Amino acid sequence: MARFTIPREVYFGEGTIAELKNLKGHRAAIVISGGSIKRNGALDKIEGFLKESGMETILIEGVEPDPSVATVMKGVEIMNDFQPDWIVGVGGGSPIDAAKAMWIFYENPEFTFEEAAKPFNLPELRKKAHFVAVPTTSGTGTEVTCFSVITNEKNGIKYPIADFNITPDVAIVDTDLAQTMPATLVAYTGMDALTHDLEAYVSTMSNELTDCLAIKSMEMIQEHLPESFKGNTESRAKIHVAQCLAGMSFSNAILGIVHSMAHKTGKTFDIPHGCANAIYLPVVIKFNAEVAGEKYADAAKRLDLAGNSTEELVGSLINFIEGLSADMKIPATLKEFGVDEGDFLKNLDMISEGAVGDPCTGTNPREISVEQMKELFRICYYGK
Repeated sequence: MARFTIPREVYFGEGTIAELKNLKGHRAAIVISGGSIKRNGALDKIEGFLKESGMETILIEGVEPDPSVATVMKGVEIMNDFQPDWIVGVGGGSPIDAAKAMWIFYENPEFTFEEAAKPFNLPELRKKAHFVAVPTTSGTGTEVTCFSVITNEKNGIKYPIADFNITPDVAIVDTDLAQTMPATLVAYTGMDALTHDLEAYVSTMSNELTDCLAIKSMEMIQEHLPESFKGNTESRAKIHVAQCLAGMSFSNAILGIVHSMAHKTGKTFDIPHGCANAIYLPVVIKFNAEVAGEKYADAAKRLDLAGNSTEELVGSLINFIEGLSADMKIPATLKEFGVDEGDFLKNLDMISEGAVGDPCTGTNPREISVEQMKELFRICYYGK
């Protein structure tokens, strides 16, 4: 039996944050990073719509990139005092993921982070609050997923919390909010979304529902990401929707070792998540093609890439990804990104063991050993 879970309501298109005024409740806690969402006026609109619904609001701000356990617990303290019946996560993956984790511990104060980090081990939620997610970047898909990635600041390792309980109740994918992203962020988040598509498509848990979403998202990314990078308004809107489709796909099919590798190196080497995915994806496709070549070839056909054999089509898919990254000025290797060689070699054992043990590795189409993971990391550092 397969399962498919997404938010009960997904609003998408221009101006859809106005749907916040239709929420029914008394108090809403808004979780943000800060900065740009205040400067561009989006926060004022969100607070205004929530107040129009009759709700009192409180702001929890300052969520850092790669949100920490400490940040989550600080937010929980604020929620315990305020007692919201709605939690509103706004921004990129970090504030929305942090808000999801706050939700867990606000509703279950006796639960521990160690317990939460065990896949699909969460207690029931929605006893005290419901959750609405409003993404302002176009990549993570967290507004429709059952994932939250939190960093343990004690060891710098990212831990993906996975449980259908933290799938938001409402997702508001307002395409206006994607228009102010800088080009570099468009590139990184766009490649993150493409990685979600391809990892979901070859996952051992993929199915007909997840496949159709991944394919449509891939097609939209191929058509619109280059122009979105250049600032085209319509393409920015299309990519904002495409990344949401990718999120629906991978939330149900789960991911693979590209994300396992990114989870274990993001904090260690201070590399943005989408950038890491873009570097790792071509190398992982070549590794996985031994068992998933036909599905990669099918993806290449649907993108109308050249090739008459499985091998040729897989090669075209890799070339397409590498070319897309190069056009958006994403580094091709960890070395080109600027990771120090000594630092890389010093951490190689740790990141390899951590990546093999990451929850996303369990649904990768090809099994991998620690030694094989080391070799993939070496290729990703030095190049072919």
